[in-house]
Amino acid sequence: MACKIDPALHTEKKPDWIRVKLPRDPVFWSTKSLISDLKLHTVCEEAQCPNRWECWSQGTATFMIAGDRCTRACGFCAVKTAKPFALEADEPQRVAQATKRLGLNHVVITAVARDDVKDGGAEHFARTIEAVREAVPHITIEILVPDFNEKEDSLDVVMKARPHIFNHNLETVERLTPLVRSRAQYHRSLKVLKRAKQISLDLGTKCATKSGLMLGLGETEVELFQAMDDLLEHDVTVLTLGQYLRPSAQHLPVIEYVHPDTFENYKEIARKKGFRHVASAPLVRSSYHAADFKPELDVG
Repeated sequence: MACKIDPALHTEKKPDWIRVKLPRDPVFWSTKSLISDLKLHTVCEEAQCPNRWECWSQGTATFMIAGDRCTRACGFCAVKTAKPFALEADEPQRVAQATKRLGLNHVVITAVARDDVKDGGAEHFARTIEAVREAVPHITIEILVPDFNEKEDSLDVVMKARPHIFNHNLETVERLTPLVRSRAQYHRSLKVLKRAKQISLDLGTKCATKSGLMLGLGETEVELFQAMDDLLEHDVTVLTLGQYLRPSAQHLPVIEYVHPDTFENYKEIARKKGFRHVASAPLVRSSYHAADFKPELDVG
């Protein structure tokens, strides 16, 4: 993986506020055992999420469907890039079973990019949403999706399954997108978010749209605020901001560790700009405390 941002700029020493609590709660181990028993993948493990100890101790997890091999090689991501295996027909039911056994009232379903599949894995997403809803009828379903190469048919399939929250991450500012995100395009992501919201409205349903950015990759405040404005112009109402953490020496360097006070300031700015819900702190990730967001104003 070639890093196009000068690796010599990497800030090796982590500040005191980047701390992760190790698990002590037995719920963590029962969650881990359940996921293992059902042969499921979680973005918590595959992407080396710093919050997996906390979330699993609370009995929550973000399920990663369509395998653990991604067809893209983003410079920030710990998920391995390789030729994926075939989609597993019974995976939607296994996710539904895990959701029910964990007693979740909010589930997050994400996936690796599957550019090898004609629909990008859209039908697999839809089948998983439907299986989860059948198993737990009143659950809030959030999906964190790839861009499906902006295929209209794929977006239609996913939105017809009626997710409550459609999340697609911008990840970084426009200038850095070609360096950070494999095959992705800044304006394509914006269009996918806006189109998902419109399809939902056309179907007579309501769906909150959500996106997130990593900070510390060399973006400027001006660029960050422009990204916020761009998301708002594309009907996104929920925003997450978190610190980029380098998974390995082969990944992009951390240019800056953004102070928690700065994250708090960005939260206030984003709220004043018009986002309805903002999570902004160093260890915030797309799905961190996702259930804290109650999309009652957007979900029908």
